[in-house]
Amino acid sequence: MTTTVRTQVAIVGAGPAGLVLSHLLAEAGIASVIIDQRSREDIEQTIRAGILEQGTVDLLATIPGSRVHTAGARHDGIELRFDGAGHRIDFPDLTGRAVWLYPQHEALKDLLAARIGAGQDLRFGVTATGVEDADGDRPRVIAVDDAGAGLEIEADFVVGADGSRSVVRKAISGSHGGLFREYPFAWFGILCEAGPSADELIYSNSPDGFALISQRSETVQRMYFQCAPDLDADSMSEAQIWDALQRRVPGTTLVEGPIFQRDVLRFRSFVAKELRHGRLAIVGDAAHTVPPTGAKGMNLAVADVLLLARALEALLVRSDAGLLDGFADAARDRIWKAQHFSWWMTSMLHVAPDASDFDRERQLGELRSVVESEAGRTYLAEGYTGWPFA
Repeated sequence: MTTTVRTQVAIVGAGPAGLVLSHLLAEAGIASVIIDQRSREDIEQTIRAGILEQGTVDLLATIPGSRVHTAGARHDGIELRFDGAGHRIDFPDLTGRAVWLYPQHEALKDLLAARIGAGQDLRFGVTATGVEDADGDRPRVIAVDDAGAGLEIEADFVVGADGSRSVVRKAISGSHGGLFREYPFAWFGILCEAGPSADELIYSNSPDGFALISQRSETVQRMYFQCAPDLDADSMSEAQIWDALQRRVPGTTLVEGPIFQRDVLRFRSFVAKELRHGRLAIVGDAAHTVPPTGAKGMNLAVADVLLLARALEALLVRSDAGLLDGFADAARDRIWKAQHFSWWMTSMLHVAPDASDFDRERQLGELRSVVESEAGRTYLAEGYTGWPFA
């Protein structure tokens, strides 16, 4: 049996993009239905990076029940470490803004609770298999639940917030993908039971490669070091992991503890060829991915959603398609700035596998140019804390 439901906006994906969009639409009086193939527990337990820009935090703080200011930790800077010395980038001094360390799964707990508490039609365990009537005024999402029952959602507009394997993106672009780049290195990431090694994040460039020393709480820490993309996460002992991390942050003594999670995160950049077609659009990871070095992933998704929410309000409330027609170009402006910033941070801090002595000295010259110049530090701080929303 197939059930058909009717709504104004069908949202595929209950990640940050889909949930924030449904909240903004509800504020504008626009009804939506969200589906996600995962369970609520799976969504809330997906641990991902958690550096939130000032604008993202300001938006999340307006959503009822948000803990971003109470459970999140404000960070007023980062440390760039190279040649055995640390150099602090002071965000408020340079830009008047800051960032917050708030893991994405915690933000998702807040968003899910808020949307469910507000009566949102949110269906877990429902997998979208396609979009039909994509060229019409009432596109339909075709889906199936965990029990095998069919579901069709007929809507005035369909939004794909369904990640890098987006079903909605296929309906928009067909066989045309987008612009893609793969990097020749990855991050070996760990979660460990230990106290903080530093008060703020350390981005360290060393002859052995890059390392990021991050925090999660007073008792759990997140750290990464540069590795080969094909490295088996289980191939290293804890002693080897700690040795690799410590060698990449000379001048800092890391607080060690039992490692309870490890993974290898490959680096890819992608921007979809088309972000919108007719009454279909994609946001977040469905539209683009960036290397994690610049901390842009979730923040870029929120920026997409703000633009799209305004465009949908104009279309569905005032019958004005102007903002929707400009959505893709407006979104691309920030997307490509974020792609460049992420690429710049990545290339400045990582050691390429084929790097020569010239490349190494040039890279150190670039790092010194940044930390020794107020203009250089300001550019980094502006990109890291996030450009103001339009």
